Amino acid sequence: MIIWLASYPKSGNTWLRFYILSLLVGKKTNINLGHLKAILAFPHSTHFEGLVSNLFDLDEIAKNWIVSQKKMNSNKHLRFFKTHNMLGKYKGYPFTDYENTLGTIYIVRDPRNVITSLKNHYSLSDYTEAKEFMFDENKILAMSERQKNLFMKSKIFPLKQIVGSWRTNYLSWKHMDKNYLLVKYEDLVENPKNEFTKIANFIGNLLKLKFTEDQIDAAINLSSFEKLEKMEKDSGFTESTVSKEGIRNKFFFLGPKNDWTKILEPKISDEINKKFEKEMKELKYL
Repeated sequence: MIIWLASYPKSGNTWLRFYILSLLVGKKTNINLGHLKAILAFPHSTHFEGLVSNLFDLDEIAKNWIVSQKKMNSNKHLRFFKTHNMLGKYKGYPFTDYENTLGTIYIVRDPRNVITSLKNHYSLSDYTEAKEFMFDENKILAMSERQKNLFMKSKIFPLKQIVGSWRTNYLSWKHMDKNYLLVKYEDLVENPKNEFTKIANFIGNLLKLKFTEDQIDAAINLSSFEKLEKMEKDSGFTESTVSKEGIRNKFFFLGPKNDWTKILEPKISDEINKKFEKEMKELKYL
């Protein structure tokens, strides 16, 4: 069965993944960014071996979303998957179902801060382009030609994900009625002990484990933004992207220091507020 760690891109999913790994194995190993490979993105090339003839064909991948999940779940093991994919159907094919899903943690972030991270991570030319990315109801994440050339030899790479807009992504996962936990990035920053304890209790209930306060505190400490930032600086991070100029972008960019009030011009923030007004009010961002 799968526990989904779902989010719109650049909303704190990697931070969430590292915390969960720290909670599960942090005291047993010298945990580093390389351990994040234990929680792969879905869909991923390794999940569709022998199922599709073309790993870049979204129709083939969507047709086999459930098939691949059933295949993986046949051993009855519990597993975590990261995804930016919307929950729902594509050409009649559901992304997942309750037979394959044990639970979901969805992490959401103020879109006015998401836009800054999107611009950096995807080397977008300006905030107008980043805004169009975030507003696109049909947005699909796919590797660039440069990334394809880098990954094709290893045959280990993430596949296309239908992310939609910030709003449609968030709303789609609200339909997950089975063991659903919504987490706000801002709450993790402002009250880490309270919010990370909620996550630990949620996971503990699903895995039938009991995490102690010491385990939770240790995991919070191991997964602090400062520690993740230093790990990337010292050893790099395979999930960081490369700019058009060939320069590797910093993955852990601003984190909690990302403050849209000091970065965004009013025109852009006003457009975001208008576009996502209902959802932002619901989440108390407005």
